[in-house]
Amino acid sequence: MTPSFHIVGGQTISGTIQAQGSKNGLEPVMIASLLTDEPVTIHRVPDLSDTAVLVELLTSLGKKVELIDGTAIITQEQPLRSIAPAHLIEKMRASIIILGPLLARCGEATLSLPGGCSFGERPVDLHLFGMKQLGAIIDQKDQEIYAHTEKLIGSEITLSGPMGPTVLGTDNVMMAAVLAQGITTIHDAAREPECVQLATMLVAMGAQIEGIGTSTITITGVANLSGCEVSVIPDRIETISYLIAGLASGGEVTVTDTEPDHITGVLDILKEVGCEISVSGNTITAKRGETLTPFNITTEPYPGLATDLQSLFAVLALTIPGDSTITETIYPQRFAYAHELLKMGAGISFIEGSITIHGGKILHPAHVVSTDLRAGCALAITGLITKGETELTNIGHILRGYEHFTDKIASLGGTITLPNSIDQV
Repeated sequence: MTPSFHIVGGQTISGTIQAQGSKNGLEPVMIASLLTDEPVTIHRVPDLSDTAVLVELLTSLGKKVELIDGTAIITQEQPLRSIAPAHLIEKMRASIIILGPLLARCGEATLSLPGGCSFGERPVDLHLFGMKQLGAIIDQKDQEIYAHTEKLIGSEITLSGPMGPTVLGTDNVMMAAVLAQGITTIHDAAREPECVQLATMLVAMGAQIEGIGTSTITITGVANLSGCEVSVIPDRIETISYLIAGLASGGEVTVTDTEPDHITGVLDILKEVGCEISVSGNTITAKRGETLTPFNITTEPYPGLATDLQSLFAVLALTIPGDSTITETIYPQRFAYAHELLKMGAGISFIEGSITIHGGKILHPAHVVSTDLRAGCALAITGLITKGETELTNIGHILRGYEHFTDKIASLGGTITLPNSIDQV
């Protein structure tokens, strides 16, 4: 039987939680360990199903990964292998970024097309383009990619596609270029904090990178990299998820050990809506103001509103009388969750590339299905603010990105359980 969450709604979500290490930040720093034979130590590793996949993937390629109290110690146990097991690659989209490190270290790489959340086409064209620009030959047949090269050579590479800069593509090319011969310049590079963290880590390993955090990154290749020690940045998407859970339910939530500078634009939107946001060091507290106003928002590449957050803002819009509009410019097919909200009585109008939420309607519990990672969290929050008992299935998406989700919800006063089990996730 497919695991599901049983959600008891109508409760106020309030309290304090500690932010986890970033899911999206963990993936590249763990995969960067492929660039060296020396030990790499990573702190603040979140306890996620994706983390388990990363451990399996690195192990399959010759690494040994020890996880102890949120710290991963990665060492080279066997010679580095260039063929990745398809069943692991298909579980996680970020696995595509093993391509750059394997090409740089082994001169070849064999992997299947990656999996992960399904919300429309997310091609790997820019990844393959970047590798070709560095001198790799790419052979793609059906669902398998075989890449090889005698030597990677630095090049001028533009990584912006029709949906803007590619985050994972920037990571991939950076990791290939640090061991390439000569100078590589990446134009239209992604500027997300997770990309900045990876670049900073690579410098700590001995890479030569200029322009970190800007849209133009210049990399001078080196012969080899050393090991390093790094702490994963706080998860900005998780932070906003719990703040919105509190705001939507009328509660007050505080998130500690987070990074407000990574979500300044999002906090500004919440303030404009009428929420009361206070920031003290690495702690953020959010609560509803007396009156919240409808909003119009558009997802954009960083530092704009992250596409990951649009479903969460949709939940907040449900609680605000009037019409709020969300426009998606990165993954236009990411509105599948909205059809699940309709089952709960939400008022939503669809126009290509955007939705309008007619807020303030009374919601009712229903059986809903998680359509992707962030949508799953959004639907769980909707269940928490809806009187009655909601069943949410396909919860594997949520477990990919939210550490100890039901425990954190419980600490904030909410009730989410696994039917027929005393164990929480």
